[in-house]
Amino acid sequence: HFLLSVPEGDVVSYSELASAINRPKAVRAAASACAANRVGVLVPCHRVLRGDGGIGGYRWGIERKRSLLEGERARRLKSE
Repeated sequence: HFLLSVPEGDVVSYSELASAINRPKAVRAAASACAANRVGVLVPCHRVLRGDGGIGGYRWGIERKRSLLEGERARRLKSE
């Protein structure tokens, strides 16, 4: 449910995701859960990045993840 609260155009790290669900040491589990996500944009795992800011993996490919993030940022900037 936490990922649904991350606004379009924002990102969080896998570590922040783990902490937000009160499991700060479960970073790998958070990453695995995102990797197993089969409902794509409905549960926006594309908004989760590596701790170093790197894009990380994505079930449907890194280019699609990058495209989703760029599109969300553009829409957010346009609405501000």
